[in-house]
Amino acid sequence: MENKQSYALVFGVSVFDICGFTDRHYRCNDSNPGKVKTSFGGVCRNIAESMARVGVNTKFISILGDDETGTRMLEHSNVMNYDMSNSLIIKGGNTPTYMAVLNEQGEMVSAVVDMKIIDEFTTEFIDSKSEIIKGSEYMILDADRPDLVEYIIKTFNGHTKFILDPVSASKAEHVKHLINNFHTIKPNRYEAEIMCGFEIKNEDDLRRAGKHFIDLGIENVFITLDEDGIYYNNGKLEGKIKANNVKVVNVTGAGDSFVAGIAHGYTNQVNLVDTVKFAIAMSTITISTEETIHPEMCYNLVEEYVENIDWTEIEYK
Repeated sequence: MENKQSYALVFGVSVFDICGFTDRHYRCNDSNPGKVKTSFGGVCRNIAESMARVGVNTKFISILGDDETGTRMLEHSNVMNYDMSNSLIIKGGNTPTYMAVLNEQGEMVSAVVDMKIIDEFTTEFIDSKSEIIKGSEYMILDADRPDLVEYIIKTFNGHTKFILDPVSASKAEHVKHLINNFHTIKPNRYEAEIMCGFEIKNEDDLRRAGKHFIDLGIENVFITLDEDGIYYNNGKLEGKIKANNVKVVNVTGAGDSFVAGIAHGYTNQVNLVDTVKFAIAMSTITISTEETIHPEMCYNLVEEYVENIDWTEIEYK
């Protein structure tokens, strides 16, 4: 009998990011000297690439146009070693694109978002990927399409373990009635407040929120607290872990790499505390560069960071 290799599955949107940075005072209705950077983004795509970079066997179901950008994204996934072959390719469609202009202070002054294509994701398409979903050890979702999240959970509950990155407080609102179906959730403080129904102002509130989620049947809860670190709770172990003296260049992508670190821990049967440290180390590497994914992100670099970070650890009794 064939021994199939286990894999983690990511489902969500890929985005082509175009960012223009002006050199000096931004002038509206004019051409501004500056620099333009392009990159492949999207929360789920970032998670998938980061997982692959640290050795997780990763499949990623996304949606792309049959344009040049979509072709380049598929080629990039092959280079980075995550499998996008089950993605939906829309003939004549535009791959999701985000174009922003930032002024000399780094503040966004204008943006155009082309995401119409994601409406082409349908329950029929989900059904056509049922074997891939059922075969996954873990399935990572964000809250971009709450209707599809609900359909996936109701259709495949019991076949795989679901991990949720809510992405934003407004999107968390639309999936909070589903969270008892998740194995793992990774909200930030504000998303957690939406999903538990009360404000998290202090440590007591934080622990109360953690207990609320565990009591719902969620196995692992990770609440990101920005510079205050990560709160974790699995019903037996509860605490906070923080990396000290962290260099911050760009926080974009920190949450995505954290989820990838969680997936690495799960697929390698790493204990909870070491999983959190590995995930924090991935985030620490990510925010040390302008890029959304550090160009040198890999398992060995993360392990080096884990060893060298000055950790603050609190374990609640």
